[in-house]
Amino acid sequence: MSARFRSLLAHWPVGAPVLAAAVLALTWGRSLSPGFVALVSCCLAAAVLSAVHHAEVVAHRVGEPFGSLVLALAVTVIEVALIVTLMADGGDKSSSLARDTVFAAVMITCNGIVGLSLLVGALRRRVAVFNAEGTAAAFGTVATLAGLSLALPTFTTSTPGPQFSAAQLVFAALAALILYGLFVATQTVRHRDYFLPVTAAGDVIDTDDHADPPSARTALTSLGLMGVALISVVGLAKGVSPVIESGVAAAGLPASVVGVVIALLVLLPETIAAVRAARRDRVQTSLNLGLGSAMASIGLTIPAVAAASVWLEGPLVLGLGATHMVLLALTVAVGTLTVIPGRATPLQGGVHLSLLAAYVVLAVSP
Repeated sequence: MSARFRSLLAHWPVGAPVLAAAVLALTWGRSLSPGFVALVSCCLAAAVLSAVHHAEVVAHRVGEPFGSLVLALAVTVIEVALIVTLMADGGDKSSSLARDTVFAAVMITCNGIVGLSLLVGALRRRVAVFNAEGTAAAFGTVATLAGLSLALPTFTTSTPGPQFSAAQLVFAALAALILYGLFVATQTVRHRDYFLPVTAAGDVIDTDDHADPPSARTALTSLGLMGVALISVVGLAKGVSPVIESGVAAAGLPASVVGVVIALLVLLPETIAAVRAARRDRVQTSLNLGLGSAMASIGLTIPAVAAASVWLEGPLVLGLGATHMVLLALTVAVGTLTVIPGRATPLQGGVHLSLLAAYVVLAVSP
């Protein structure tokens, strides 16, 4: 019995995505009882852990920074699909869902993932060391995308409310796509060494030292299973979203909390992968995951919802309120001071995590 149990445990990364996909197929489009919600939640957690495992296999095969890019793109594509699907189902009440989810993703990645990674790395080695050039380039791109897509609509006057006009929305979508494309080219082609982990002395680490890379067949299998796991994560999250929405409404919480919960669910695989990388003294890999996810979230979501707004009913609200504008400004200022030296102590990690905590508290009690 123990041998069979160990065998099952060894194959859980393969079984978890398949089981989650089967549960998704059985529950899709159906209202769930509390018992089924618990089952779906367990499958959701298993799919998240499986996605992290397979992403690490793929990352080990292709190396950095390509591995971080694979997970960030995969998760963000699924996140965009979830947002558009929920907006199509929600009508006017979901007009600000894209803004709430994207801003939540920015706060979770730039303060949560970055803060946790710096804290774990600094506690392990006293000082967390990373490549300032690459991290500054990534953070500057995130700040620009967030400013153009989330801050600027609050101050435009062509359309009433915190919305873009049609021409402004097209500009924001094109700018997001172009900037994201330029960043990917910089990260993977022209200045790949800026995004590789570094030693305490500042030397670039271009190889992994913990195991031989998996075979191409194993990496392709993991890539396929990661896709199944991520699709299952989003599909199961959509299945439990009515329960989340009714729970938020019953608790008297703002509707924007739904966007926070969606972002937390979708970004959980990247958070776990980033913390694991920081524990292996690969803080740069963790920052690639966090900032790359923030950038992909804005760079892909805004063009997607801009295209979807042609057939979606209701307004598309993108502009942030005053409270969130202050939090975004603090995040940009603190993040800039964090990345400039190329090294951080536990203090910097704690500061970023305090900003995330402030965001969560204000989301629940605005």
